[in-house]
Amino acid sequence: MKNFSGKVLFLNRADINTDEIIPAKYLTESTKEALKPYLLEDLKLDGFDQKKYIADTEVIVTRENFGCGSSREHAPWALEVNDINLVIAVDFARIFRQNMYNCGMMAVELSADVIDMLFNKFSGRETSIETDFNAGTFIFKSGEITEKVSFSISDFDRDLVKAGGWVDYADARY
Repeated sequence: MKNFSGKVLFLNRADINTDEIIPAKYLTESTKEALKPYLLEDLKLDGFDQKKYIADTEVIVTRENFGCGSSREHAPWALEVNDINLVIAVDFARIFRQNMYNCGMMAVELSADVIDMLFNKFSGRETSIETDFNAGTFIFKSGEITEKVSFSISDFDRDLVKAGGWVDYADARY
C-alpha cells in the first residue's frame, strides 16, 4: 500500500483541470518518470511556484471539482511519480477520481465546511498529515495546532488501495 501521510500543499482554487495537473504537451512521454518535473506546471494560482511547492509535498488539499477536463491517466500518474498519493477535496471529476483509485491512490471527498475549516486553520502554514487508513482518520498538524478529521471511502475503493491499484486487484482475483 502506498504512503498517504506527509507534507500538505493547500491549493485554494476550484476546478483545477487535468491540463493544469499535467500539461497536454507532455502526454507523448513514454514513462511516468518523464512526467515528474511538469506536475502543476501550468497551474494558475496567485503566488504558486511549482518548483518551490512540489518538491516535498505528499498530500494535496483543494476545493471543488479537482481533475476536471480531459480524461487521462497521466494526471494521477504525474501525482504518483511525485509521491503525492492522496488528494483531498470537496469533490472530483468522476474519471479522475476513479483513475486515482485504479492507481492505488486516494481521492477523498470531505464536505465544503470541513475543507473550509482546514484552509482557515492550516493554509499558509507548514502542515503535515497522518493517515490512519484502517480507522478512516486524518490528523492534520502544524506546530501546536492539530485537527482530527474522519473520512470514508467505498469498500471497493478500499480494496483497490490495499491491492495497490486495479491491475494488482484484478491479478489477485481473476
